Amino acid sequence: MQAFTKAWSDTCKATSNPTLVIPQGKQFLVRQTIFAGPCKSSTIQVQLSGTILAPDGPDQWKSTDLSTWLAFQGVNGLRIYGKGTLDGRGKGWWDRSCKYHPGLKGCTTLAPASLRFYKCDDIKMTDISFHNSPQTHVLLLGTQDVDLGFLNIQSPGTSPNTDGIHLQKATNVSIHDSNIADGDDDCISIGDKIFNINITDINCGPGHGISIGSLGKGGDSAQVENINVNRVNFQETTNGARIKTWQTGKGIVQGVTFSNLNFTAVANPIIIDQYYCYRPNACKQTKTGVRIKDVSYSGLVGTSKTKVAINLNCSEAVPCTGITLDNIRLASATKKIGELTSSCNNAYGINRGTIQPESYLRS
Repeated sequence: MQAFTKAWSDTCKATSNPTLVIPQGKQFLVRQTIFAGPCKSSTIQVQLSGTILAPDGPDQWKSTDLSTWLAFQGVNGLRIYGKGTLDGRGKGWWDRSCKYHPGLKGCTTLAPASLRFYKCDDIKMTDISFHNSPQTHVLLLGTQDVDLGFLNIQSPGTSPNTDGIHLQKATNVSIHDSNIADGDDDCISIGDKIFNINITDINCGPGHGISIGSLGKGGDSAQVENINVNRVNFQETTNGARIKTWQTGKGIVQGVTFSNLNFTAVANPIIIDQYYCYRPNACKQTKTGVRIKDVSYSGLVGTSKTKVAINLNCSEAVPCTGITLDNIRLASATKKIGELTSSCNNAYGINRGTIQPESYLRS
């Protein structure tokens, strides 16, 4: 770790496009490390060609901060490339997860994210592989002007809370040309204060799909605008295109486009849930809610593992408006569920072209 810290210090102090190199064919055990800026050069390059290993489980974790393994903080103009690997060695954390082992003494609700970008602008990361993160693989927090492409994110289907990529307070982000198999959580999750996001050419699964939310927990006010999700293959995911909000929240989600999506044996291909809650019937009903408007679904095809393939469960207090369903063709993934149906509660909008199963949007 000391070698990495010194190398970063030297790189950050250099003035002319410096490069930090992690060589091919080498493995490096690195404990929790924060790569802090600001740096002197307008562009900082990290050539990750080897493998960086995290401490092997909670027994080897030496820091009191359990939230993050590696982080860039206050670094602008960062370029990460090189076909290398970040191996979070998360199994030891998963084996103590309270989600999977609620009765276990000393179970953990928090585990490290593999790589966090905090208050970093003008970031580009390409060709990097992430394996077995203890929790979230890539976290963007308070960032803008970010390009993430040609990533390979892999964790087993039984890994808990291992989001592929999570965004919070992020603007102008492109995520593209990547394979994300991230276990028991979202391939890409979009949190609050998010603007201008483009997600294209993604293979997602196993996982929970691509989710906006959950938003509005505890009465918080949410703001999510201009989200475009295009050309995504969902393979046996729990959800496909999902928006989820707590009924206690406030604020707005608007300007969302899901287009050219392919579903293979997906449990909930199209879902809006304005009554999101950890446990059924456990959350307080209110007269508020996060407003959802101007959401378009265009060119969505494939198979559903559940009978209700289009599920727009919107709030009576704050209905969904401006919903567009355009050329949707969904069929049963198994004969057991029979002919598919849709459910549209308090959802207003228009249908265009062929809609299978039949939609019951209100005009």
